[in-house]
Amino acid sequence: MKINKINVAIIGLGFGAEFIPIYQRHPSANMYAICQRDARKLNQIGDAFGIEKRYSSYDELLGDPEIDAVHINTPIQNHAQQSIMALKAGKHVACTVPMATTVEECAQIVALTEATGLTYMMMETVVYSREFLYIKSLAESGQLGKIQFLRASHQQEMAGWPGYWEGLPPMYYATHCVAPVVALAKKDAGYVSCFGSGRIDENLVSKYGSPFAIETCHIKFNDSDLAAEVTRSLFNTARQYRESFDVYGSKKSFEWTLIEHEPSVLHTGETPMKITIPDFAHLLPAEIQSFTTGGVYDAKDNQHLSFIQGAGHGGSHPHLVHEFLSALTEKRQAYPNARQSANITCVGILAHESAMNGGKIIHLPEFTLS
Repeated sequence: MKINKINVAIIGLGFGAEFIPIYQRHPSANMYAICQRDARKLNQIGDAFGIEKRYSSYDELLGDPEIDAVHINTPIQNHAQQSIMALKAGKHVACTVPMATTVEECAQIVALTEATGLTYMMMETVVYSREFLYIKSLAESGQLGKIQFLRASHQQEMAGWPGYWEGLPPMYYATHCVAPVVALAKKDAGYVSCFGSGRIDENLVSKYGSPFAIETCHIKFNDSDLAAEVTRSLFNTARQYRESFDVYGSKKSFEWTLIEHEPSVLHTGETPMKITIPDFAHLLPAEIQSFTTGGVYDAKDNQHLSFIQGAGHGGSHPHLVHEFLSALTEKRQAYPNARQSANITCVGILAHESAMNGGKIIHLPEFTLS
């Protein structure tokens, strides 16, 4: 690793392009290389951002000794294998969610980080969103009192997204609702029980063998009296996009707005109050503070589906980059690290298994527990 700046390569330039200018302006990073199979898009992005080092082959990129870290933004079925390849090549890894689609892949990534000492961070947007940072600040200052229960949901209509999404089991992409409840509980998920409900179109069922329109999972936390409930839907369910979490405390409780862009509610005892969530750009280096409210894909004529439906991910992108780079420069674990990412990801994987088995209780594997 370079002493002053970390050479970063971004793999996947759809959603991944959003992070390029953040790395370019971060004082600890050198936005060194980009990788995309489509040569036209590779050169288009490279020219737009002035990046000279360009790869259409991931294998060739991993062979470049100048690269310290890779940030993976490819389709979900590629995440685990590309993370494993990067770790074996001696690169630190930041990877968009989910970590993997099987428990075995999660285990392999955790084992590699333990064997190599390399850093892995799952780039989970929700736990760096302004909403999460606000509630985290209330919890850590004692204003919520004792947290009594947590609930989260991620409801989305995936029609029109790339074909590999069609028929995906809802809980396979559950990190956006699992991560905030795990992070606020400050405990590992210990076991899950999940029910499937309703049915998606028959032409979608055959792709993954998953029939459910909605999956809803209860999580029991390890060494804790806390439980949480998370709900996920992807197809054939009428609902405005919603990526939310609710927190019920003994003194104050937070409930996410029911309609996007309307105020959320903070309950003090039995008294509700609509609130405006503050931004947390002040936690970031000055060079990247503006990216909590603007980026590559927020212009009306240049929107990515994740922005159209995801409300800009709560200003999380610069916070994610800063956490990853800070972990590397400070030689500490990032949050969530490989084990924590595996715990969050395996909740979803095992929740779907539970749903396919009538709500069977399934314990999280030992390697995901602290």
